[in-house]
Amino acid sequence: MELGIGIGWRPEIADAVEALPGIDWVEAVAENLCTDHLPDSLVRLRARGVTVVPHGVSLGLGGADRPDPARLADLAARAVLLGTPLVTEHIAFVRAGGPRTASPRLEAGHLLPVPRTWEALDVLCENVRIAQDSLPVPLALENIAALISWPGEELTEGQFLAELVERTGVRLLIDVANLHTNHVNRGEDPAKALDELPVEAIAYVHVAGGIEKDGVWHDTHAHPVTRPVLDVLAELRSRIAPPGVLLERDDDFPPAEELAGELTAVRATLEAAGKARSRSTSETEASGHGGVAPAASSVGSAEDTATPADDTTTAATGTGVAVDGARDRVAVAQTALLSALVAGTPAPEGFDHRRLGVQSRALAAKRADVVAKVAPELPGILGDGYRDAFLSYARTRPMSAGYRRDALDFAEQLLITGRPADDAARRRLTHWWQDRAAARPPRRTTRLVRAARAAIAGR
Repeated sequence: MELGIGIGWRPEIADAVEALPGIDWVEAVAENLCTDHLPDSLVRLRARGVTVVPHGVSLGLGGADRPDPARLADLAARAVLLGTPLVTEHIAFVRAGGPRTASPRLEAGHLLPVPRTWEALDVLCENVRIAQDSLPVPLALENIAALISWPGEELTEGQFLAELVERTGVRLLIDVANLHTNHVNRGEDPAKALDELPVEAIAYVHVAGGIEKDGVWHDTHAHPVTRPVLDVLAELRSRIAPPGVLLERDDDFPPAEELAGELTAVRATLEAAGKARSRSTSETEASGHGGVAPAASSVGSAEDTATPADDTTTAATGTGVAVDGARDRVAVAQTALLSALVAGTPAPEGFDHRRLGVQSRALAAKRADVVAKVAPELPGILGDGYRDAFLSYARTRPMSAGYRRDALDFAEQLLITGRPADDAARRRLTHWWQDRAAARPPRRTTRLVRAARAAIAGR
């Protein structure tokens, strides 16, 4: 399906998106939509014939566990509600721990990279098939940006994606900003990745901005799109005309005219690269050397391609016992990594400790930012002390559920320890917590009731 040029729909820029000229489609974060009704802005866009694609962020298809049926059902319901031609998710894991590792469940609150190994690929492929069977429309998966690399990887990114498509038939959502991020952070050549992956499987393309700090590229979606990212888009367009291209912006939203300017730059990049490709094709045909170009390298044909340690690895894909064994090993590895990132446990062997520190701080900062959005009363109550207080809490309290529960747990921890020191602020925080908290375990409830009574008595 030809999608055209689109932009990520977010509530903060809903009016601007509706007013932008030449928007063929939009993408909305699936988890931010209710399953029974749509925001008025999306209703109006759909009435104009604008396609809306739900973009999931919480399935964790690269994780060790099979996809949660409830999450799949929610994504399917949103697809039906939107009448969308496809849904998208990420090649990532977002949680770890639990019964497979006999450890507490941990949530990353972020997309983390899957190790590019044959074993992790087996797990991913089975998860993708489960998701495909549960969804009413085709699924496309996005390559993610990463600050860290797994040790002992056996496949390049392009090879990993090619094998995934070959085994499952899944479509690809290629984020050119993420290819640039991985070039800066992990030394991976975007052109090589594009050469190796099956470009004919691309459903659409993401373009987004970021910023470089101390030699590390942060895929913020809160900064303008840079020339290097547009250059990767041109590289992709030199190989294929993508069915759709979408501009993403998730924070620090600029005026509408700046968004329009970025869309213009995207269109100009596609047009220029398309013309260059046409000229190159014409010159090749005129020289009498036309015909089919050599196929891009695929898994198993490149000289530097690793092969499975034995035939049982790939042959066992799809068989319950063998994949369950792989799931257990992937679970242990992912839990050790996530625990190091969010709970301060020792870094797993082979990882770059400095990069793990960068990633850990980035995860904590994102938690603070998102909690401030889902519970804006907290920064209002705590004032300038909110961020330091939250980061201190995050260092010892990993997230075990969603951001709204994280906000409640943060407030609870403050009240248990008698904070904030200001009596009026503590009373406001007590009332906020009481209004929103569900039933709590007895031990915590007792302490919080005492704290609440003390705060109220101080009025």
